[in-house]
Amino acid sequence: MAFSVRLTFLAPVAIGFLASAASVQAQTPPKTQPYAWRSVKIVAGGFITGIVFSPAEPGLAYCRTDIGGAYRIDPQSKSWFSLTDWVGPRNSNLGGCESVAPDPLDPAKVYLALGTYRGGAAAIARSSDAGKTFQVTPLPVSMGGNEDGRGMGERLAVDPNDTQVLYFGSRRDGLWRSADGAVTWVPAASMPVTGGGGGGITWIIFDTRKEDPPHQPTRGIFAGVAAGGTSSLYHSADAGQTWQAIENSPKFMPHRAVLEPNSHTLYVSFGNGPGPNNVTAGAVAKYEIDANKWTDITPNNPGNGGYGGLALDRRHPATLMVSTIDHWGPADDIFRSTDGGATWKPIAATTDRDTSFSPYMANVVRGHRFDWWLAALAIDPFDSNHVLFGTGATIWGTEEMTGFDLGKRTHWTIAADGIEETAVLALASPPWGAHLISGVGDVGGFTHEDFDVSPASFHTNPSFNNTTSIEFANLKPVVVRTGGNGRGRAGYSEDGGMTWRPISLPGAPAEAAGRGRGGGGGGFVTLSADGQTLLAAGGEGISISNDKGATWTASSGLFNGARPFADGVAPATFYALDIANARIYTSTNGGASFTNAPVAGLPAGGGGAARGGRGGGGPRLKASFARQGEFWIALGGGLYHSTDAGAAFALCSTNINVNNFALGKAAPNRENPAIFAAGAAGGVPGIYRSDDNGSSWVRVNDDQHQYGGFPSVLTADPRVYGRVYIGMNGRGILRGDPVVNN
Repeated sequence: MAFSVRLTFLAPVAIGFLASAASVQAQTPPKTQPYAWRSVKIVAGGFITGIVFSPAEPGLAYCRTDIGGAYRIDPQSKSWFSLTDWVGPRNSNLGGCESVAPDPLDPAKVYLALGTYRGGAAAIARSSDAGKTFQVTPLPVSMGGNEDGRGMGERLAVDPNDTQVLYFGSRRDGLWRSADGAVTWVPAASMPVTGGGGGGITWIIFDTRKEDPPHQPTRGIFAGVAAGGTSSLYHSADAGQTWQAIENSPKFMPHRAVLEPNSHTLYVSFGNGPGPNNVTAGAVAKYEIDANKWTDITPNNPGNGGYGGLALDRRHPATLMVSTIDHWGPADDIFRSTDGGATWKPIAATTDRDTSFSPYMANVVRGHRFDWWLAALAIDPFDSNHVLFGTGATIWGTEEMTGFDLGKRTHWTIAADGIEETAVLALASPPWGAHLISGVGDVGGFTHEDFDVSPASFHTNPSFNNTTSIEFANLKPVVVRTGGNGRGRAGYSEDGGMTWRPISLPGAPAEAAGRGRGGGGGGFVTLSADGQTLLAAGGEGISISNDKGATWTASSGLFNGARPFADGVAPATFYALDIANARIYTSTNGGASFTNAPVAGLPAGGGGAARGGRGGGGPRLKASFARQGEFWIALGGGLYHSTDAGAAFALCSTNINVNNFALGKAAPNRENPAIFAAGAAGGVPGIYRSDDNGSSWVRVNDDQHQYGGFPSVLTADPRVYGRVYIGMNGRGILRGDPVVNN
């Protein structure tokens, strides 16, 4: 199923991401070329902060992520589809989803609360066609889809008795209400809590009663509040006109809540912090509304942590499930009760989990451990056997849940097809072997032999939490990746990234194979065109190795802070560009020593050293993979080209502002590489391609395929004309190819 998103922005318009609309329209729109955009499959890879089933259509569900937006599942294919790919550079803060709320009566309607960080743009997006199009109303509130408390919720709720009424509980700006289906919003001034040091107003739940007037706002409403020094729960008995604190609730922050409508019992999970980290205590409690009675129903669990995800079986109202959060020792688990919380049983030890759909997860799942950050948990209201839960890495699902109540083991599989939530840090498309090698946050990186299949494993020997750079040799299948714990670790491959071994960089010993998965950066490395020479930063300057990283010697003649890059054709030739002083440094002896000369044609006022490299990890300078002494640099928004080894540069064009760029296979009947740029032409931000050395450009993405903003990295394929890869901060890797009309 494909989603074509059309956006309409409604008042108020005094929000930052709308301010430049008039100036954009006044400029000449860029030329466009149709492109097909597809995800390069990793499958999930990030924090699933919420899962909500629709009560109006069997099998329909939504999920939200902290930095990758929101998704809708197709009940037939059971694949997820992004609802927020329309978010672009002008409104990039909307890429994080704070809350999702399906209409309880109409399966075609869904609402999203969007905002990644406080201080950035925030909005409520609404759809009446199952997420194919959205209309967006900006809100002057602080949202934090990627801040502490992001696993709480749901903060956005639709009144089931009058679906034109919605509430949104903000972090710092109180409770907001809409009476016209989320078109306009006003503060609910009667709520006494506006925010605080926790998570603000964390969830809203309606207590519908038979005596409520039909098609009128529900009179009974509950709100969870995670603001230090206040009561944790509030209640309104008059459709939100007034609110009262509920006494005697547990003295923790309410993470999630569900209401059993027959007995009018509210179940709540609690923690002593907003999470997802540093929750060291918590509880589960039920509140019998009519009796005004609290009962502690916390599972008997040996771990030290809180409780996050909470779900109620709508077909069997006495059946509950609750997940722990931050129970690092012994491990997080999910507990199940069939008697309203009187007794609980842990389920992890009796599960069989299948990672074949996402094989790299086999390196994450250990024994019966239920991963981490279990904030999202949901039972299908139409199928008691169907349960989903989210983690810090993926979604797990089963269709055998009731068998657990009979003493049977339950089978769980990865249920995240279509979700791509990695933060991409580096990309490389070499002229040999696999077409793409990636470096990503949290799960290291992959060698992609098949774009449509999750890779067999993330990179190992060594494994990095974050792979920050990838460099390859142009003439041989040699690759070096860096990352890890900042101690100079690197992975070295002589078979195009299929197998690896650890090597040391200058100033740090090599670590034992496979040891640890540190975080942080791993330093700077570049490779000669034939892969025989490595240059790396370490100690006082640049060092070189001619024995695959076994030993290092100092290079001479370079300026402080130099970042050398290799010629794409000549194995012994390296360069370093000193922008501040307009000098080009050249080595023709494998980096052992450098001489320098003046540079002409670059704009004055630049500073620092050019960042070179062929690995797609965000450098501003690229060397040609076909001609000696030819390279391009993006500087001050312009793209400059040199054909004489840096002696002189010429501005490629004046009709585009370049943020980042990549070189790909030349167009038919041309010798110069195709150039892809993330930038803005005619005032329109996007991904652009030039086949004529930058003289003219066409836009190759559109407003429906922006994926959250400018790419964090991009690279192009030297073997397939027109193919570009973009790496996003939260939307994974996307592959773009020209649409061919037969």
